[in-house]
Amino acid sequence: MSLYSLTISEARDLLIKRDLTVQNIVSSIFARIDAVEEKVSAFLTLTKDEAFSAAEDAQKKINRGENKSLLGIPFAIKDNMCTRNIRTTCASKILHNFVPPYESTATTRLSAEGSVLIGKTNMDEFAMGSSTENSGVQITKNPWDLERIPGGSSGGSAAAVAADECIAALGSDTGGSIRQPASFCGVVGLKPTYGRVSRYGLVAFASSLDQIGTITKNIRDSAIVMNAIAGHDPCDSTSAPLPVPDFTAVLGRDIRGMRIGIPKEYFIEGMDREVEQAVKEAIRHLESAGAIPIEVSLPHTEYAVATYYIIATSEASSNLARYDGVKYGLRNEGKDLMDMYVSTRACGFGAEVKRRIMLGTYALSSGYYDAYYRKAQQVRTLIKKDFEDAFRTVDVLITPTAPTPAFKIGEKTADPLQMYLSDIFTISVNLAGVPAVSVPCGFTSGNLPVGLQIIGNHFDEESLFRIAYAYEQGTEWRLRKPAL
Repeated sequence: MSLYSLTISEARDLLIKRDLTVQNIVSSIFARIDAVEEKVSAFLTLTKDEAFSAAEDAQKKINRGENKSLLGIPFAIKDNMCTRNIRTTCASKILHNFVPPYESTATTRLSAEGSVLIGKTNMDEFAMGSSTENSGVQITKNPWDLERIPGGSSGGSAAAVAADECIAALGSDTGGSIRQPASFCGVVGLKPTYGRVSRYGLVAFASSLDQIGTITKNIRDSAIVMNAIAGHDPCDSTSAPLPVPDFTAVLGRDIRGMRIGIPKEYFIEGMDREVEQAVKEAIRHLESAGAIPIEVSLPHTEYAVATYYIIATSEASSNLARYDGVKYGLRNEGKDLMDMYVSTRACGFGAEVKRRIMLGTYALSSGYYDAYYRKAQQVRTLIKKDFEDAFRTVDVLITPTAPTPAFKIGEKTADPLQMYLSDIFTISVNLAGVPAVSVPCGFTSGNLPVGLQIIGNHFDEESLFRIAYAYEQGTEWRLRKPAL
């Protein structure tokens, strides 16, 4: 086995036994990047010198007998998490040379566990997109088919994990931006409960929806990373002051008797037939393992996309007002202050970011606030109540992650609405603030991955890991690799 294809738990075991060194793994990762990155284009910034320096430090700790969960494990980080003294661009021209003076809490916690930063990954600009085609720098390709998108907005992180250009990665999820690319790239993507992982140092898109999560090669690795990054943070006022369980403790527990809800609104006309077949086969597999399927209803699902794109764009309009050319980032000089503002933002933001700023500004404007933003918040409450009602009768919900497999590059760029509908099965989770994970559940006849989404109740990631691990271990989808 090539070292770059190791999982976190496999690498940890070999490092502890001294069968290899951290430098061996990091060298293998960068050799893999040299071999495939030109095809995939997953990274915006590589931190090779810093990585080998960190690898040397990690190896010294291992030699002293330290055994932290992520000691010596090479990670990639989505380029919207601040990394001190390392460029953080959000794949936007307006931040093309921004170097943060501080570190995000999530990456600080990874570093405290001894992880090794490989680089910062490509994304849709400011996390606004479903395909990574909205990056202001480059288009990332899907390792399973280089003519197709990897999903978005965490497409770079998902593609890097799928292509074995890192052992694991962090992404952010505002409306499906971890789960959808994980589905398209055939890896595991977890969006935790809102407030479970600190958002401090995450460049804000929509503050009431954003959540940092994990992209890994299997469920056990996701649980290991969550043990490291979850927990209360006084720097984030929305961080939940709740104890963090050992998420690995539930792996391998029997799932007999667990109730899995099947929302009838998630099996809709127009969904790809092979996706539907793969998900229904996964449900049958869970039933044969002892889980009890129960049909449930989430009646306000049909309003989720409209609700999301009012709330998310409104918050984006407010959050992105800070990029004005005054304090940091790009500045285009003008004949006066207003001209400088206009010129800087017109040049610095891409088309999709401008579209969302304008939509959000309109929804928040005088005379329209009540009709749009306030109404959307009221519908959001109803969507959240749908989930609360469902979880009174079931332990988890099972749905497709995306309605189709990965589509071709350029296929939906001319139709923003069709692009927005790519997240139709993931958006409600963010509106309700509940956790969800995408796990591979099959492949289409064209050898494209299909993702199964498992949704849990607030702060019940343990049930997600328990069900997902049971399914994963009972199948072999995780073992298939793209032929790059």
